[in-house]
Amino acid sequence: SFLETSLSAHRSPESGGMTGPLLDALVPFAALGSAVLAGIYFIFSVSVMPALAKRPEAEAMAAMREINKTIQNPAFFAVFFGTPVASAIVAGIALFDGRGLPVAHLVAGGGLALIGGFLVTLVFNVPLNNALEASEPGTKGAAEVWKRYLAVWTVWNHIRAVASLAAAAAFLMALG
Repeated sequence: SFLETSLSAHRSPESGGMTGPLLDALVPFAALGSAVLAGIYFIFSVSVMPALAKRPEAEAMAAMREINKTIQNPAFFAVFFGTPVASAIVAGIALFDGRGLPVAHLVAGGGLALIGGFLVTLVFNVPLNNALEASEPGTKGAAEVWKRYLAVWTVWNHIRAVASLAAAAAFLMALG
């Protein structure tokens, strides 16, 4: 197949082992997962958040709280958690057994997906989601929570969109 040929072309015979078939499966998954996540984050940056910013604060907060609950589903979790796991494995293989592989692309893709996509979400976006959930729309202080959320969450979302897109590009470059 194209994928096997692409990665196999980068491997020298001495790299061998079980990394070949594993990479043949994980690199495309990491590339596609990163691309899907980049698309999700992009849509939030260019449409969802600007649309919510135009709505009354209580309505926007309620909508975002519902979005945050709804996105927590098996399909999203498979991509959201599976992509950084696959990316970390790919980067690890490239670092420790990368003879004949496009190490720079695989490590860059892994780092961008893991740090720029996954860790940014956990460190910045999730705490803001939790603060939004704890603040009841229409109550005192809710407007400030929403104003901060809208500004800060969206900046970090832009960062994870760019990082995820760059990760996808790096993985695709590794595939040749």
